Amino acid sequence: MDLLLAGDLGGTKTLLALYTPGTPRPQQVAVQSFVSGAWPGLEPMVQQFLADHRPAGARCRAAGLAVAGPVAGDHARITNLGWELRADALAAAAGGCPLELINDFAVLIYALPLLAPDQQAPLQAGQADPAGPLAILGAGTGLGMARGVRRQGSLLALASEGGHRCFAAETEDEWELSQWLGRELGLDRLSLERIVSGTGLGHIACWRLSDADGHPLQAEARAWRQAPAAVGGPDLPALVAAAASAGDPAARAVVDLWLGAYGSAAGDLAVHEMATGGLWVGGGTTRKQLSGLQSPRFLERMRRKGRFSDLVAGLPVTALTDPGAGLFGAACRAQLLAECG
Repeated sequence: MDLLLAGDLGGTKTLLALYTPGTPRPQQVAVQSFVSGAWPGLEPMVQQFLADHRPAGARCRAAGLAVAGPVAGDHARITNLGWELRADALAAAAGGCPLELINDFAVLIYALPLLAPDQQAPLQAGQADPAGPLAILGAGTGLGMARGVRRQGSLLALASEGGHRCFAAETEDEWELSQWLGRELGLDRLSLERIVSGTGLGHIACWRLSDADGHPLQAEARAWRQAPAAVGGPDLPALVAAAASAGDPAARAVVDLWLGAYGSAAGDLAVHEMATGGLWVGGGTTRKQLSGLQSPRFLERMRRKGRFSDLVAGLPVTALTDPGAGLFGAACRAQLLAECG
């Protein structure tokens, strides 16, 4: 019996799974969540997982491991844990199969062509070029980006740090926000993900609400300004999103500004990568903000690209809504490795 090993490695938890190769999709047969910090490294975790879940006589044909951090060739490091990851050592722990370490956002590229309907939601209809490049961006704590290119009948994912490019204001509100945020954070250069991310939604809320006397979220905005949720403050982005959904006009204005900036970033990526194979929107905020991503607030700014407006308007744009897509993408990459030999 042939199996594929997939992993999604994070500083807090690690998911390991076994899949059977499929046509076209690999099928999950076992999965386990581990507390990352309870293990001295990934190799003993892999060995224990396989001992517990691999059927007698089965072998791992290939493995794909998504890593929350940069990957340099066959090496990676998870800073929070101090784990040094080496593909050769991990391959030995998995029984000697081909194994690849992949950035945890870039790995989503391998999932995109094989997504089931319940893993995605349409944002814009369009005609995809089956040989064209793919691109994905996603707002979570930061802003992830990746692209995929077709090569000799296969797909190659390329990681990106495009979320760290400079933010370019397109409206008066965005200009005022960027000037305020630069002063607030003591920055002489404002990166895109300072605004287009879950954290960025909190920054916009602070700008709008922390001095808005009488607003129900004023106290939370001031508290988050001093200590974001990551360091013990309130979850201001979630509170603002809930207030906007409930009809609060100030909270709605915050979310609308964020959606406009996000749409502009999505259109920029589509043009930059000439993503004729399709553009996807993922990240931790996608399911929470799906109706906003399907709204004119996001889509009109995405399409507003001057001489390239028609190009962007003709691309298929899709939301990746499956929270387990990283693990599935790692399995898809493992399947490609197995097919290559």
